[in-house]
Amino acid sequence: MNIKHLVYFRELAHTQHMSKAAENLGISQPTLSYSIDNLEKKLGVPLFEHEGRNIKLSRFGEIYLKFVTRGLNEIERGDSILEQLLNVNEGNIRIGFTYSLGQKLIPELIANFKKIDDTAGITFDLFQGSTEYLLRNLFKENYDFVLSSKMEELDHVPIKGKLNYLPIIKQEMVLAVPMHHPLSKFNNVNLKSIESYPLLTYSKNNDFRPIVDLILSEGNIKPRIKCEVEDVQTLLGLVEYDQGIAIVPKQPQLDQTKVKLIHLKNNPIYRQVYMVLKDNRFLTPSLSRFQNFLTRYCKENYKDLGELL
Repeated sequence: MNIKHLVYFRELAHTQHMSKAAENLGISQPTLSYSIDNLEKKLGVPLFEHEGRNIKLSRFGEIYLKFVTRGLNEIERGDSILEQLLNVNEGNIRIGFTYSLGQKLIPELIANFKKIDDTAGITFDLFQGSTEYLLRNLFKENYDFVLSSKMEELDHVPIKGKLNYLPIIKQEMVLAVPMHHPLSKFNNVNLKSIESYPLLTYSKNNDFRPIVDLILSEGNIKPRIKCEVEDVQTLLGLVEYDQGIAIVPKQPQLDQTKVKLIHLKNNPIYRQVYMVLKDNRFLTPSLSRFQNFLTRYCKENYKDLGELL
C-alpha cells in the first residue's frame, strides 16, 4: 500500500472537498481521485460517500481514519527523530562508565565538549556500573558506548571480535592511608613499605581486584588482607576509620583531610580505560563527533603530556 495514498486520504477526510484537498497536497484533482479510488479498491470498501458535488466520510472511512492518522503520526514522528539523530549538532548520547570515572573524567569531557560551538542541541544520558554490568547493557544496545576496563569473556562466553576496545586513558593507582598512619607523612612510598600493614581490598568480582593483585605480585608482596569489599567508597570509609590501608584509583575530589593518598614509587601497573563499542554498530553524526572529541581530548591533555587520570 502506497503511503502517499494514505496521506491523500487523511487530507481529503479533513477537508471533505476534492479540489481544496488537491490544492493543499499540491497535486491535481484527477491524481487525488485516482489515488482514493485505488485505495478503496485495495480495501474493498467505500471510504467516502458522494452527495452531489459534496463528499463525506463513510462509516468505513471514519473507522479507517483513526488508524491512518495514528499510523501516519508515528511515521512522521519517526522521521523527525531520525532527522534529529542524523544532525551533527543534535541528538542524544548514552554513555556507560565505571564508578571511578564519574568524579573527574566524565564531567571534564562533557563540560569541555559543551564549550564547542553548535553543541547545545546534543544531550547526554549517563549510566554507572561495573565493567561486566556495562558491557552486558552495551550488548543490549542500552548504551551507545562504554568507558571501562577490558573483558575477554562475558558470562563465561568469549566476546573477542564482538566489541571494539579503543584505549583512551590510564588511571593511576595510589595508596590510601588514615591521616595519622605512619605512612601519612610521605607523598611517595615504595611498594615494599606497605607489606607490614593490614590491607583492605576489593572483592573478587570488582574491576580493580585483578589490578591490585597484579601490583602486589609485581612488587613481590604477600599482603595481610583484612577484608574485601565491593566499592572504592566503602574502602575509603574503612581507611578513614583506621581499619587498614588500601590501593585505590586516584580520587581527585577526595577530601584529603580525612584520607591521605600517596603515590606508589616504581609501580608500572596502571588501570587502562577503554572506549568500548559494539562491533558494526551504526554511529550517528553527533555520536561520532563526541567520540572523536573524547579521543582527541584524552590524547592532547593526558597521553601527550604523560599525565594519568
